Order: sequence, then C-alpha cells, then structure tokens
Amino acid sequence: MRTTIALAIFAVPLLASDEWSPKGAAAYLDQRADWWIGWKSAQRDHDTFCISCHTALPYALGRPALRSALAEQAPSTGERQLLANVTKRVRMWSEVEPFYKDKDKDPKTAESRGTEAVLNALILVSNDRKLNDDTKLALQNMWSLQLQTGEKTGAFTWLNFHNEPWEADDSQYWGATLAAIAVGSTPKEYQASVQGNVKLLSEYLQREQAAQSLLNRTVLLWASTKLPALLKPEQRKAIVEELLAKQQQDGGWSASSLVLSTWKRRDSTALPSISDGYGTGLVLYVLEQAGVPRTSAQLERGLTWLARNQDKVAGLWPATSLNKQRDPASDAGKFMSDAATAYAVMALADSK
Repeated sequence: MRTTIALAIFAVPLLASDEWSPKGAAAYLDQRADWWIGWKSAQRDHDTFCISCHTALPYALGRPALRSALAEQAPSTGERQLLANVTKRVRMWSEVEPFYKDKDKDPKTAESRGTEAVLNALILVSNDRKLNDDTKLALQNMWSLQLQTGEKTGAFTWLNFHNEPWEADDSQYWGATLAAIAVGSTPKEYQASVQGNVKLLSEYLQREQAAQSLLNRTVLLWASTKLPALLKPEQRKAIVEELLAKQQQDGGWSASSLVLSTWKRRDSTALPSISDGYGTGLVLYVLEQAGVPRTSAQLERGLTWLARNQDKVAGLWPATSLNKQRDPASDAGKFMSDAATAYAVMALADSK
C-alpha cells in the first residue's frame, strides 16, 4: 500500500557521467560477503557463521536488487552461501549455539537467540515468498521467542553492544520492525494463521513509536508498507515529511541526523554531519516504498546524490561509524559502507 505525496523542490539534472555502476557495487558487496563468511571472528559452531546487521543482512536484502541490471539468472555465490548458512542454522535451531553466550550476568544468549530468529526469518522470507518448510520453520522459531509479558510485550529480545544503529539501547524496536517486514512479506493466509502474534507485534510498534529515533521510525514506515495497519495515515505522513525535512542541501541525508539527538560517540569525537550512503540509501528506498514518486523533485535530488557519490573505483557508497572514528580502509571501518552500498542499490534499483 503506497501513499502518494506531492512535493515541490527543484530537481538536479543527472548527467551521463553520473551514472552509477551496478557491476562495481556487486563486486564490492560480493567481496565483502566473501570476507565476512571466511572471517575467523564470524565463525560459529557446526561450520556456520554469524549473521551481522552491518554486512550479512544488508547483503541478503540488497544483492538481489542488482540481478536485473547485471542480467544474472541466479543468485550470486555469496547469496547461496548465506542462504545455506541460515537454512542450516534454522534446521539445527535446537542444536546450534547462540551467536554470543551469557557473560558476567550480561544476557547475551537470549539476546542472540531473539536477534538471530528475526534475521533468519527476514532473510528466508525475502528469498522465498511462497514459504517452503525451512522458511516456515524460521518464522516458527521467531514467534516462539516473541515476548508475551512485560512492557516490551510483542517485541523480541535484541543484542545490545551499545552500538548505533543496530545494537544499541533502542535497537530492540528496530528489530521488531524487521520482524514486521518479514511477516508482512508473507502470503495473507500465513498472516491470518499468526494473527495473534501480529497483533502483539503491531501493538508494541504503535505503543512505542512516538519515543523512537527517526531511524527506527524510518524502518517502521517501511514495515507499514507491508502491514498498513501499523501506522495511521497521519502518522505515516508525518514520518515522510520529517524525513524530507532532513534532506541536506546537496540532496543526501546524514545517518547522524536520524539517530537520537542524545547519542554520542564513545571516543568523544563529533558525529559526521555530511550526507552519507547509509542515510541516503535507506531513506530513499523507504520513501520509494512508501509511495513518494520517483519523479518528485526531492527524490530526484537524492537519487542524483547517490549516483554522483558512489566510489566508482571501489564500487561502494561511503558511510562512517556512529560509534567512534575508524580507519575507513580497515575491514571494521567498512561495516557502515557495507550497509550503505546495499541500501543504495536497493534505492537506485527501485527507482527504475
């Protein structure tokens, strides 16, 4: 369900020299997926690997968007490895160890299980809308961990390493929006079969939405395009308008403008305020999903920013850590660029 909203800002014409490179983006994403899959720190038991919110999840969501532009007839090698890994862990759910275990009264086992269950379901549903047995099992695992009591009823226990934007104090809400995207992408008959779970999830998201960062509400807006009842029309319109108001003079968005104003980096350095690939890619993709016309002036300016700001040599869209300064050439320094590149290609592909 998309809502059309009229806009009036002059567009920036896209020049032929500003065309983005799907091939370059695919090469970057594939290389990063390959690195993550083989990275020692990502390895887990039973010859599996951790599903990261910064690299693996965006890859699973974004890499398929390049298939048409590259005339690919099948998923990439990285996609197949990622799906095989998720499927294996879903099938062995009662046997595999959590991504992280409890340590010094830090409840990482429960956090890991809740997080992984949602990510597994979202990845498999995104790849299999008809719901084969493995996808149904992933959804079953997710619902089995939905909180049934307490102030967070309807949500899922979520990893918290005090890192924005995916593992912070407010990231439990972000995780719940991902669960909503997953179930909202399933057939209507499946949604009807879990209507009690969906009701609890919807109530949680509505109950807590007013206190959330704009980043969390951006993904809530995305989820509402799958489950329209999550937001009232006026709430949907308000999020769209707030996002458009955050667009910068150069046409992009800064991820730092989407997190809570109270968020500070651990090393006391200033949050970067310039437009970046993650803020711009995510916002544009969600606005497109929400029905803002591709031809609207503000989206044209944003898409032009994306086309002009891809690193044509590396294939990526740059973005920097919200938690501390990192060497952009290091593997950890590329985490935000991994997510930025995936969402940028989703926005650009959707605009076609």
